[in-house]
Amino acid sequence: MSTRVAVVTGSNKGIGLAIVRALCKQFEGDVYLTARDVGRGEDAVKALSSEGLKAMFHQLDINDLNSIKTAAAYFKGKYGGVDILINNAGIAFKVADTAPFAVQAEVTLKTNFFATRDMLTHFLPIVKAGGRVVNVSSFVSALALKKCSSELQQRFRSEDLTEEELVALMERFVSEAKKGEHKEGGWPDSAYGTSKVGVTALSMVLARQVSKQRPNDGILLNACCPGWVRTDMAGDKAPKSPEEGAITPVYLALLPPGATEPHGKFVSDKQVQPW
Repeated sequence: MSTRVAVVTGSNKGIGLAIVRALCKQFEGDVYLTARDVGRGEDAVKALSSEGLKAMFHQLDINDLNSIKTAAAYFKGKYGGVDILINNAGIAFKVADTAPFAVQAEVTLKTNFFATRDMLTHFLPIVKAGGRVVNVSSFVSALALKKCSSELQQRFRSEDLTEEELVALMERFVSEAKKGEHKEGGWPDSAYGTSKVGVTALSMVLARQVSKQRPNDGILLNACCPGWVRTDMAGDKAPKSPEEGAITPVYLALLPPGATEPHGKFVSDKQVQPW
């Protein structure tokens, strides 16, 4: 029986670090904290060690395809794959940021949607039978979806939406945002919200794909909202602590063996939400 392993992206601080901390206490296996910056990642592992918790570190920058491929090869070689993958890494521009919307759209989608998709492209094939995949999305995705045109809403919610079509839609948003035509195109005025619409929709598309391609493997893949959490990204006025924000992602990561639900859902406060 090989050692079980959990991998959390963007986990040297904030919700990611809180997820790693919770998994160190609740998951029987090796827990990997990953970060772009080796120094920050290793410092976070040391901080956990001082709390009596053992996490391992692996460098992983989701915006660097080579970094993703190197990490996937490492986990495949050492563990035969991964048992838990939590895609937590993401970015958001501050409300007061003066960067043009075109820049915010391109940069936000690059990390939150396209890089997360790259992670899933290379890691989903190495998720072991019984594995759990959790994509950290946001309640903002539900709000942004409501502000999309009815045609876009229908496509995002459609059971026959493909990964290729979804990627084309996200590329279209960036292209229209660059021309200042995204509102005419039926998109909301939120780069972050649209990026998370993409993450939630991608989770549903890939969950259907996994069920079809690996029907007997019992893999559960979901998107979730951690809530509004006090982090560098969301600010200090948010009502939830990082530990509270980690509750739902960890709950989905530790769904018991044999569980069949939730799968391909959007989950918040441990409950499946309409989307």
